[in-house]
Amino acid sequence: MMARSGTIVVVGVGARTPLGFDAASSAAAVRAGISAIQDHPYMIDRFGERMKVTRDAGVDTSLVGAARAVEIAVPSALDALRPLLRSTQPASVALTLSTGEPRPGQPEGFAAEVNAKLRKQLAEHIVLEGGGSTAGGHAGGLLAIYHACKLLRDGRAKFCLAGGVDTYLEPETLEWLDENEQLHSENNIYGFCPGEAAGFCLLCTIGTARAYGLQPLLEIVATSTASEESRIKTETVVLGEGLSAAFRFLFEEAPIDPVDRIICDMNGERYRGNEYGFAVLRNSGRFKDAADFETPADCWGDVGAASGPLFVSLVTEAEARGYQKGPLSVLWASSENGARAAVLLGGPKRSS
Repeated sequence: MMARSGTIVVVGVGARTPLGFDAASSAAAVRAGISAIQDHPYMIDRFGERMKVTRDAGVDTSLVGAARAVEIAVPSALDALRPLLRSTQPASVALTLSTGEPRPGQPEGFAAEVNAKLRKQLAEHIVLEGGGSTAGGHAGGLLAIYHACKLLRDGRAKFCLAGGVDTYLEPETLEWLDENEQLHSENNIYGFCPGEAAGFCLLCTIGTARAYGLQPLLEIVATSTASEESRIKTETVVLGEGLSAAFRFLFEEAPIDPVDRIICDMNGERYRGNEYGFAVLRNSGRFKDAADFETPADCWGDVGAASGPLFVSLVTEAEARGYQKGPLSVLWASSENGARAAVLLGGPKRSS
């Protein structure tokens, strides 16, 4: 069946993680269950042990702040743009970007600074017009995709580069996580291993893809956002109402077929598992096997705002190499600020 010309598709992806410097190597390592978790070279936790982290081996440890985030982001952004850069037709691209939420080691204005520095470097290769940045946290990368889809549907952009970049490796950030009892260790099994990564997706309508001779990798079937009032690190009882709403909104736009694959940002914290459990109960029948979910943080660590676009790259690699479980995949993530976001992906055959 011929897809409608307004159908939004993924035509490029880029990934840089502690497991690999591109989407292919990162996805292969996750599929193999390889872990990048290691001892921090010098940071000690409250139990007197080296902090467990994941690191980008290609970035000098002395590089910090926005400069470090941009160093990680540029290669993955250019990888996502590569199909368009090969085109002989001129095009401008809107950039929607997310970083981690404001926190010790990453102050207010960090997202805007990263956005400005990244745009300056990418402008050497492509014309960037429109978009914006947000300090969206874990759900940030999926929120960037959500806003990019809105720009495309509203006709305010022809191409959108949606992405997330995050790094937890600032010493001040690591100390803050330790104080909040969020670091994983032998003495704190319900913490997480902080990391750093970047992921990007190049999006356009199927009509634009055909006009530019670009091959659709996936279809964006639906996107959704919601907000959770009972947030992590508060004296409230989690019932997963925000994630439940995000799923409900997502499936209102979706085909009735059950979802084949689930990829999420669960990282070892009990809160995330609890909210997912409630969200599944409220959306029963929508998943082939709700217990069969994937948690890449086990391999590349918690990579915050980069998570969502990196999940997209896992699906594109699975589709390209023939091991995707089925045509429909749900990606979801939840931020500490209460933001919840989900994306439903379809295989490229849906858009053929």
